[in-house]
Amino acid sequence: MPTNVDLPLTSAHWGTYRARVRNGRVEELLAFEHDSDSSPIGHGILDVQHGPMRIDTPMVRESWLKEGPNIKNHLRGVDPFVSVSWDEAETLVSEELRRVSKSFGNSAIFAGSYGWSSAGRFHHAQSQLHRFLNCIGGYTKSKFTYSFAAAEAIVPHILGSYRAFLDTCTSWDSIIENTDLFVCFGGIPLKNGQICQGGTGSHYQKEKLIEAARAKISFVNISPIKSDLLDDTGGTWLAPRPNTDTALLLGIAYTLLNDDLADLKFLENYTEGFEKFISYLLGENDGIPKTSEWAAEVCGIMSSEITSLARQMAANRTMISVSWSLTRQDHGEQPFWAAIAVASMLGQIGLPGGGFGFGYSAVNHIGGQFTIPPAVPFPQGNNSIKSFIPVARISDLLLHPNETFDFDGRKYEYPDTKLMYWAGGNPFHHHQDLNRLMRAWQKPETIISHEWCWNSLAKRSDIVLPCTTPLEREDIALTPRDPYVIHMAKLTEPFAQSRDDFEIFKSLAQHMGVEEDFTGGRTASEWLQWIYDGTRENALNMGQEMPSYADFLKQGWIKFRAPERPIVMLEDFRLDPIKNRLGTPSGKIEIFSSTVAGFQYEDCPGFPVWKEPCEWLGRAKNQDGLHLISNQPKDKLHSQLDHGSVSQANKINGREPIHIHPDDAKFRLLKNGDLVKVFNSRGSCFASVTLDSNIREGVVQMSTGAWYDPVDPKELFSSCKNGNPNVLTPDKGTSKLGQGPIAHSCMVEIKKVEGDVDTVTAYKPPEILR
Repeated sequence: MPTNVDLPLTSAHWGTYRARVRNGRVEELLAFEHDSDSSPIGHGILDVQHGPMRIDTPMVRESWLKEGPNIKNHLRGVDPFVSVSWDEAETLVSEELRRVSKSFGNSAIFAGSYGWSSAGRFHHAQSQLHRFLNCIGGYTKSKFTYSFAAAEAIVPHILGSYRAFLDTCTSWDSIIENTDLFVCFGGIPLKNGQICQGGTGSHYQKEKLIEAARAKISFVNISPIKSDLLDDTGGTWLAPRPNTDTALLLGIAYTLLNDDLADLKFLENYTEGFEKFISYLLGENDGIPKTSEWAAEVCGIMSSEITSLARQMAANRTMISVSWSLTRQDHGEQPFWAAIAVASMLGQIGLPGGGFGFGYSAVNHIGGQFTIPPAVPFPQGNNSIKSFIPVARISDLLLHPNETFDFDGRKYEYPDTKLMYWAGGNPFHHHQDLNRLMRAWQKPETIISHEWCWNSLAKRSDIVLPCTTPLEREDIALTPRDPYVIHMAKLTEPFAQSRDDFEIFKSLAQHMGVEEDFTGGRTASEWLQWIYDGTRENALNMGQEMPSYADFLKQGWIKFRAPERPIVMLEDFRLDPIKNRLGTPSGKIEIFSSTVAGFQYEDCPGFPVWKEPCEWLGRAKNQDGLHLISNQPKDKLHSQLDHGSVSQANKINGREPIHIHPDDAKFRLLKNGDLVKVFNSRGSCFASVTLDSNIREGVVQMSTGAWYDPVDPKELFSSCKNGNPNVLTPDKGTSKLGQGPIAHSCMVEIKKVEGDVDTVTAYKPPEILR
């Protein structure tokens, strides 16, 4: 019997594991010996890897197969599927791609395919899809991510870049050594820290958070949900109304200004346009001074709490963390901008343990003390098609072809989409207002997907090509967000007729005469070594040694050497703002951006402002309702493995739990475990009540990730039996600038369900004709 360290490795976005394999099956996943806080999420694949939801052959929707594209599109999600051979499926897909390309041009092919899919560097589904489509003329893409699209748009106007600072936030080591006060807008949600895009070798968010608390750092959790900060920190909980973070930050800024606590020297040397922001704070623009009293009325908290917090922040070395979730609200650009403005007023940006950071424990790597591996990606080639959409505007793309939209200072046009190709993503998880998406879903003539199981996307596709899971293929977990490089061993043979994405696209490329262009003359194994060797060469140039590829395969993993000094974001800029000027027009932090002001967007002017959300507890017509927070789940990544044992164990009555304050439940005559209908004008779903005194009154919390499962899939606006909250959330852009999603600006009501409710069918395959 081999010891655990002799077992092969695999890696996922939720961690690295040793695998025990018997009789061609992975029977057990054991924590990687260097991970002291291993995530349980990985175990959710064990019971479904060879389960009834696996897709065993290529499948085609019956109506599409019999009558051709653009016929009976309303039966997507209703029709049975027909099992076909790989050769027939490849012929159908290649001929359809040719038809659409020839008749409508490649801009009619949409392949945003937003999603996380595999942690492997080579078998990254989106990269494989994009490379293939670039070989045949290109595609319409999506831009930015659902996680923080508004920040991706606005922060480059403030700091010159977003990604550069997202991945280099001040490390926990610097915080533990130097910070006195940690103010976290949106908390430090450890459940989110289980995840790291591209894989992780060691989870450290909980360890570092506890170490910070032991270092006598004071924490303030600003969130409607108390559990967004670990109780062991002894932190203070401040629970303003959801979507009022910007107003709170403005009240803090006013207090700093009014009490002469702003660092005017820092503002003069390192920022641009503060005087215009002052005019807004003082109410010279709109007649409303942004006092703590004004902010308290907006936020639903006491003004003394705001002034006290502002004064504490000025008196101590303070770190401000802004959760990614803050961007997923109406006017989601504003909280990050306001937080950067307040941090600038405190004058601690670039100092050890001070300034601001983008979402500690939003994922595992934020605040990590590691060298960024110079990872070589699988090259996607050049896309000759210039059309794109902001990532969260899928329904608009399909419902409004050839119409214009605003985005980041320019106007663009939605192309007329005829074919959608998805690999590694699931829009029925991450998109808002699923009933609107279902209407839009009828518009394309053909929808193709690669899936390993019958999730909500696969059931609503026309052609489904069965793909492998990471356990069934060899890869390398190699990401700029983690110091570990892991050899992901092929643990089992592919299930039934499933193939990996590279093999699928290789065969399709052969059908379309571009096989050599797609493969580059390399096999999958040769690509893996190419990626590793290129990364090794880059590492050597930065003074990091990596073993040969052969030695790496023998060892199974390596770890990049950490920097000797703690990472401090914007430290170089503070030391010399001329030599290390930012990428903004002024070279400074732009509290006022003349560029953004020049766009003349009413919903996003040139400095941080409070804009009333479309839905929130402060709006008179919403005050009797409940504000829904649909945050990330603790038992899966997005909707991945929702049918697995880990996710299923947390269901109540077989459905997603909804947390509600006991007083709100009492008013609605609800008790623990009650089956309820959650509803608004956009849709409804069923959930099971969990009473929770650690949630703000007037707020309910229901995690995303339950597979969409309408009572009657033939009917629009049919209730989701399984509890997918995105049937409730609004499909509207954050502003004309960012066009990000606003899932967290959502009002609902709840009532107890009387009588029987249809059985959940999300975890049953569709009818299959063989």
